[in-house]
Amino acid sequence: MTKEFNPAPHDKHADDPKQAAPADKKQRKLEKGLEDTFPASDPVSETQPKPSKD
Repeated sequence: MTKEFNPAPHDKHADDPKQAAPADKKQRKLEKGLEDTFPASDPVSETQPKPSKD
């Protein structure tokens, strides 16, 4: 029996999907924020501002 040819072997340098998921989620939130504010002059911030003391 011969070994089956795999045209896309496992990439040992690829990111672990479990570790990449939070970064992907953050990126999707940023993209959604950009779409919701288009057209605008101010870029979307990836973090929320701290609440004011007033």
